Parts: sequence; C-alpha cells; structure tokens
Amino acid sequence: MIITAGKYKGRKLLVPDENITRPTLSKVRMGVFNTLFSLIGNFDGKSFLDVFGGSGIMGLEALSRGFETVKVFEKNSKAAEIIKKNYALIGLKPNLKIGDSLKILALNNENFDVVYLDPPYQSGIYNAVLKLVKGDLIIAEHTENFDYQNFEIIKQKNYGGKNISFLKKTLNNQT
Repeated sequence: MIITAGKYKGRKLLVPDENITRPTLSKVRMGVFNTLFSLIGNFDGKSFLDVFGGSGIMGLEALSRGFETVKVFEKNSKAAEIIKKNYALIGLKPNLKIGDSLKILALNNENFDVVYLDPPYQSGIYNAVLKLVKGDLIIAEHTENFDYQNFEIIKQKNYGGKNISFLKKTLNNQT
C-alpha cells in the first residue's frame, strides 16, 4: 500500500491482515481526496477524523495532502499497532484513540472539518455513528444503503461496488 499524493507520496506502508481490516484502495483514496478538494478547497489548517482507522492510510493521506490535524480511532489492537508502525515509517506519531469508536464518539466533543467513516461492511452501525459524529463534512464508504435522514447528500460516487457518500448535516440537525 502506497500513499498516493502530497508530501509523503510514494511512501510504502504496512497492511493489516485482511481478516482484520480492508484498506481503502488507492483509486478510491485518490477519488475521495480529489472530490474533497473540489468541495472545500485547500486543506491547510483543516482537521480530519478517521473513525475506523484500519491501517491508518486515510489519516496519512490527509496529512500528506496538507490537513493540519488528523485523529484516528481504531478498536482492533492489532490494527492499532499497524497504524502506529505506519506513522513511524513516515516519522510521525499518530493521534490515535484505541477503543470502540461509538463509545469514543459519545465522549468526544470535538468538531472536525472532515470525518471519514468506513466501518466494517454489513455492520449496520452507520446510523449510530452519524448520530454521534461532529463534522462539517462527512464521507461514508459503504456497500449497503443506510438512512441519510438529517443529512444532505452533497455527492455520491461508486468505485466497483464501493460507494462513497459526501454528507452535510441539515440545518435542523446541527449541533
């Protein structure tokens, strides 16, 4: 797995066992960040939260492309160790919270410019996460449909069965 763009472009990273996580493909990552740039412009000074960190690749892509602050949540201890190793390969220390993402979100009062959601497929927790997350723009990677109630769909893309939805909370759902 390789970082696709920015100051860390081309850096090779470790991949967790595929039974633990499934890293986002490079073409999907490029599409996500290209679309994100078209929606919000420059990433300088902006914050990014990866709610289900996996390998840490989305947070590292965000840092590589100019996000100032990146936070990562990961429940699986083996995946969390890979995240730490991947950040170390770049010479960084991750802002990593290890534990159940729903519990961490329930206690977290921070608002982020961008929140990336890629929970285990078929987990059925998208709606629970969306109720807790605080972000200006939420990006959900999914195969299943879920209830977008209280969210405006800004853009949707499909990458061979993987759907990416860019969401904004509607005015009556702002916190």
